[in-house]
Amino acid sequence: MFKTRNQRIAAGVGAGAIVLGGVAFALVSRGDSEATPPPTSAATTTVPTTIPQPVAALTGLAGDYGDRLSRPALVVKIDNGEPKARPQAGINEADVVYEERVEGSVTRLLAVFQSTPSAPVGPVRSARTSDIAIVSDLNRPYFAWSGANPTFARRIRSANLVDVGYDAMPGEYYRERSRSAPSNLMLKSTDAIVALGAEGSSPPPALFSFRKPGMTTAYLEDSAGVRITFGSRGGSAPVEYRWNGSGWARTQSGTPHVDAAGVQVAPANVIIQFVDYIGSDVNDQFGNAIPEAQTVGEGEVWVLTGGGLSKPGLVQGRWKKPSIEAVTTFTDIAGNPILLTPGRTWLAMPSPGGAVRL
Repeated sequence: MFKTRNQRIAAGVGAGAIVLGGVAFALVSRGDSEATPPPTSAATTTVPTTIPQPVAALTGLAGDYGDRLSRPALVVKIDNGEPKARPQAGINEADVVYEERVEGSVTRLLAVFQSTPSAPVGPVRSARTSDIAIVSDLNRPYFAWSGANPTFARRIRSANLVDVGYDAMPGEYYRERSRSAPSNLMLKSTDAIVALGAEGSSPPPALFSFRKPGMTTAYLEDSAGVRITFGSRGGSAPVEYRWNGSGWARTQSGTPHVDAAGVQVAPANVIIQFVDYIGSDVNDQFGNAIPEAQTVGEGEVWVLTGGGLSKPGLVQGRWKKPSIEAVTTFTDIAGNPILLTPGRTWLAMPSPGGAVRL
């Protein structure tokens, strides 16, 4: 067939394209070593994000606490009279435990729960007016108790506390048949109490300053522990705390102080807050004025703690509480906060001169 000039040019171009295409195909087909690799995009690196665990205000320990840290604290007044009160239940689960003198040399405990539950807790005993100032810095906590004389009871119920005592909520308590009265009243569970709504209550503030990793506690002196007395012979005294390698192991009246599970009390920190006791306007069964701890003001303090990078020991300093609802501060001889080991703390309140170093 006769082709025009334009048709012949087009045909030639097409043929050239076929030849060039074949050459290109051949070059690609010779292998990867001679082929031009396709362009690649920069590699994308995914950095995993770690959400820090919440830290309990009362212990300084990070952990998975669910919604516990958003709830108010629960304070339980616990019997400590020898020998019927021991062993107590729940004392090793409490974030903070206060020990106060209630009559003669007999002490009772105020166990503060927030980060860790316990079922049961006790034996629960009666309240004292000293309790009000001790726990009023906890942002209106729940207060579990088993009553008191009419004067003390009125003052407790009018304080900035949520009354969850036996008279207010008898269904949350039971009598332990293996114990003798009055040291047999037990709170069934801390969870049942803290699940309640309490208008005006909020989670507790931090009561202590805790060391960060790699830090040391200043002015730490060598000490194997302390011996504490709360008055004359008998009662709950004396108490000793000695370092056991992981905590300050407690003995009371010459025997290891163990809980109902047989575990010895050995908190990470022990605070010895020396306070004056004055007679209240209510007398005990022997006609003596019931003592009341003077926890508003200031005075001497000893702190047993782990020390961080250094070995455990004792720090001397001062405590100060300017008002009933103010958080008590604990400072060293330079006026700086005493740094505690993250963990549980027991706080004893003997009179001045009521403790010696071991």
